[in-house]
Amino acid sequence: MKKWGVFFLALLGLDILSKVFANQWIPTILPKLFGYPYGGIPVFECFDVSFSLNTVVNSGAAWGLFQGHPGLLFFVRSLIIGGLIAYLLFFNRGKAPALPFWLIITGAIGNGIDYLAYGHVIDFFHFCFWGYSFAIFNLADCYITLGTAALLLVSRSQKFRATNSL
Repeated sequence: MKKWGVFFLALLGLDILSKVFANQWIPTILPKLFGYPYGGIPVFECFDVSFSLNTVVNSGAAWGLFQGHPGLLFFVRSLIIGGLIAYLLFFNRGKAPALPFWLIITGAIGNGIDYLAYGHVIDFFHFCFWGYSFAIFNLADCYITLGTAALLLVSRSQKFRATNSL
């Protein structure tokens, strides 16, 4: 468990450092008429799909939902983090793989630290698919998404094994 703790602390540190870097060096998003998609730093453009770095602040949840309620969102995030940690430490007992839960916890803590440090979350990864801008996100959001996807895959594989063992 100790090596996993170091791994998740490293992921959290990478998230924090990437946001400090974004705050210092990546331009804030601008309307499309100001250069490369929305004034950002281009990374690649291929088959009408582009990826750039654009800093944007988000005082809401995913896709800017619940803007204007950062205190409430911080409280809910804290409850979720506490609930997941309590589940893993006291109730799981090896029934479900812990890795996806720790990815979600790490991402939630990363975004919570943003709220405490800045009063909002810093996002900077920006994809445009065939002219449509996708929600801008950060590493913590990636951890949450990967953890959730892994939980879904694990639950599907367990369900598949259960139905095929009959």
